[in-house]
Order: sequence, then structure tokens, then C-alpha cells
Amino acid sequence: MSKTLVSIALWALGGWLLGAWLGAATGWAVFALGLLLMVLASGLQLSRIARWVRAIDEPPPPSVGPWDEILAPIYRKLKQNRLNLQDRTRSFHRALLAAEALPDGALTLDPAKSLQWCNQTAASHLGLDLERDRGHSILNIVRAPEFARYAGQEAWDRPLILHLGRDGRARTLSLHLAPYGVGQFLMVTRDITQIERLENTRKDFVANVSHELRTPLTVLSGFVETLQDMPGDALTDEQRRHYLDLMAQQARNMQALVSDLLTLSSLESTPHREGGPVPVTALVRTALAQAQALSGGQHTFDVRLDETLRIRGQDTELASAIGNLLTNAVRYTPAGGAITILWESTPDGGAVYRVRDTGIGIDPADIPRLTERFFRVDRGRSRATGGTGLGLAIAKHVAMRHEAALDIQSTPGEGSVFSILFPAARVCPPADPLTPPARDPADSSARAA
Repeated sequence: MSKTLVSIALWALGGWLLGAWLGAATGWAVFALGLLLMVLASGLQLSRIARWVRAIDEPPPPSVGPWDEILAPIYRKLKQNRLNLQDRTRSFHRALLAAEALPDGALTLDPAKSLQWCNQTAASHLGLDLERDRGHSILNIVRAPEFARYAGQEAWDRPLILHLGRDGRARTLSLHLAPYGVGQFLMVTRDITQIERLENTRKDFVANVSHELRTPLTVLSGFVETLQDMPGDALTDEQRRHYLDLMAQQARNMQALVSDLLTLSSLESTPHREGGPVPVTALVRTALAQAQALSGGQHTFDVRLDETLRIRGQDTELASAIGNLLTNAVRYTPAGGAITILWESTPDGGAVYRVRDTGIGIDPADIPRLTERFFRVDRGRSRATGGTGLGLAIAKHVAMRHEAALDIQSTPGEGSVFSILFPAARVCPPADPLTPPARDPADSSARAA
């Protein structure tokens, strides 16, 4: 504005001087011409400013006269606001990316508890489609009476445990509502299906262990009380020896159970080490000697072993799996039955340890559950022969730790075949010829009864 006033003053001074020299009419004409030129210049400047307004992110036009002092601070303010907006937009996108990366689901709800936004985890938990469900009430999306009661509370000091779906698609969620901002709500979802499953497994495990220990402990305590209360001469030596033998058997059962529990716990909690070449034939012979002792001469054993076949692994773990499959075959094969043990290569370059028996067989409905802890097809027979119900669970874990698979085939009344199939990657290359092992009564050419 000061520049405009100065320009008018200069034209007025010029007109007055020319008027004093050439006459008043000339002076007024010059002054009017000056004003006309200023109006034209202002019109041109306003036109340039109008074009700039249509592309206001660009720098303002230079040399627009008195408008320079007005446009410069406006442009600086617009530029600063634009930079602030960009920073906030970047921060907003970072916050969204962080929310998307959360392992838990997050939803924002308006005062009417209608969905405003959710991350992908929440969409997966609740089956949401943000484009479709935005603006819809969360009570219409999550249709569960317990959730409706929970959402209707005034305050939420603890999460809601909600079970959704059925059977194989069942899912357990923890939902927690919290107010934020002005009348808005944040809901956090967490999938606790696996946690709940592990907790149920833990409870079942404790119950099963307690049940398995109760029987031998009851027998032991009963005999101890009997021996304590009876006079020393009330029992014959033969009776006393019989009682002590029964007590020792129950103690051995408890010792076997504790040993298997420790083995299973070690397999589940310790990281697996690759190990080196394992001479599986030696492990099979050791397990066979124990199985023959358990059999007591009631079964026929046919052993076919590849002496040169070795795999990479942990010998102690493999010995446990090999022994469990073999003793299981003895326990569930009636007297006079035959048990075949194979250790050989497979057509795909892998290896297989296989135990075939002519025992009682297994109902097809029970096969998927055989590797569950403490599951027994015939509880009475297993306990009578000292079984703990953990042998196949141990064998399965050993197989998994060696990248192998436990395969079970059975026909009721005809027998069963238990196989551990090792991949070709686990098989060691042929080594230098080894010293032939001492001849064993259970060698492939012999049958031990």
C-alpha cells in the first residue's frame, strides 16, 4: 500500500510541475494518464495473482508490485503448513504400518460402536472386510450374546474370552474394549487358541500322570500297611516274598513312568543337535535283547538288518524310539506270535526301521490317537506288561527331531506294522568296510524264540 501511495504522489507532483509550466490542463492530463497506467498495471498484476491462486503450491509470481509484501508471507505460511501436513501424514502412515504389524488385532469404534478402522490381524480374527463393514455396528459383526453383554458395560477392567467357530475351524479370542479420545473406543483382539489348547493339554497331562501313579502308589501303600500291621509270624516266607515281589513290580512301573516322562520332557524342551553317523544295527541289537527278556521266550523274532546303513542323528534318542516300538510289539502280541524287525534302505534313498507283529491289531479309529500321551488300546494288557502309555509319543517326537515320519498300519486280529521313515538327507554315505560284528543269536539268519 505504501508503494501505491508513493506512486500516486509522484504522478501528482509530475502533473503539478507540468501544469505550472505548460498549463493546468496539461498537468491534469499527465496525472490522469499516470493513474490509468497504474490501474492497468494493477489489473495485470491481479491477473497474474489469479493464475497463481489456481496453482497455489507454486511460488508466487515475481514483481507484482505492492502485492509482493502480501503474497510472500502467505506463501511462506502455506509452504510451512504443507510441510507440517506431510510430516503428519508420514507419521500417520507409520502409525498405520505399526498397527498392521501388531501381532494382536486392533479396531477403532465410534461413539455408537460402529467400525471405523481395523488392522489385518483383527480382520482375520473376526472375518472382517473393512470396505464392506466400515460404519456397521460391531454388535452386528460379532454376533455373540456374551459379547453384546460385554460391550454394553460401562467399564472393561478385564478381557472377554470368546469362542468362535466349530470343530476344525474353532478359534478362541481374547477381546478387550477401552475408551479413548472423545467418545471413541479401541478394541484389541488376541488369538489364544493355542494357549488354551496347551493349557488343556497341561491339565490333561497332570490328570493322567496323577491317575497313572495312583494305582502303583495304592498297591505299595496297601502292602506296606499290611506288613506293618501284621505280626512278624503271620506270613510265611513265601507270602512275604510274594508281597515284596509285587511291591518291587509297582516300584519298577513308577520308575519306568518317571523315566519316560523325563525322556519326553527332554525331547520337547531341548533343541535338537544334528549328531553324527549312528550305527543303527547296534541299537537294534541292544533293543532286541531287552525285548527278548520281556518276551520270556514266548515270541519268535525275525531280524533283517543292513549292516552298512547309517543315519545322522542322536544315538540316545534313536535308541529310545527303536526300543519303544519293539517292546510295544512284544506287549501286544500274544504268546506264540512272530515279530519281524527290519532296518533297510528305501527306493527313494532313505531308510526305514520297521517292526511288524502278529498281535491283536488296532482298530482304525484308534490309530490317529496312538501317539497321544497315555493313550492305550488295551489298558489292562499294557499295565500288566509294564507299559507307561508314553512309548509311541516318544517315538513320534524322536522321528520329528530327525526329520522322519512315524507310520502306523494295522488290521484288527492280524497284527500291526510300525515304521520310522528317514529321508535321504539323513542317510550317511557308505563308510569304509567295518569289522564284521560278532555273530548274534538274533541275526538275520537266526530265529530267536
